[in-house]
Amino acid sequence: MLLDIRNKFRMLAVVVLLAGGTMPVAHADDDDDERMPVATNALWQAECGSCHLAYPPRLLPAESWQELMTGLDKHFGSDASLDAPSAREIGAFLDKNAGRNRHSKPGKPVLRITETRWFVHEHDEVSADVWKNPKVKSAANCAACHTGAETGNYSERSIKIPR
Repeated sequence: MLLDIRNKFRMLAVVVLLAGGTMPVAHADDDDDERMPVATNALWQAECGSCHLAYPPRLLPAESWQELMTGLDKHFGSDASLDAPSAREIGAFLDKNAGRNRHSKPGKPVLRITETRWFVHEHDEVSADVWKNPKVKSAANCAACHTGAETGNYSERSIKIPR
């Protein structure tokens, strides 16, 4: 089962790489430690990263980021409001680096990365016990298992499932 999970996470690495994240693999079958450039913005990192992992923009399509940015006063139960210039800068960054619609479902934009078809597929073999583990807390806590998530490294080599 661990090998199946690692194969799933290898595919995650490819998706994150395509999302502009720093990854030690360029393709699913490429196991070298090559690094790729990261899409970054200091204001996005500071504002979004102050409460949670600043998720790679390409993990959601532009429509989802636009919807999230217009509802920051009710951001998953918190007020994450920004001043207008900051909201414009971060919104433009997210829009420019957003993923294509391959992660989305038809209809209303998906606001949670954990609800995208891609995420559900990639994590379908992760047991419910992992998500319930107090060290993980939720599927949105990428850094709980992906030890390199803060730097955009979702390589299978960086996976450590908490016990």
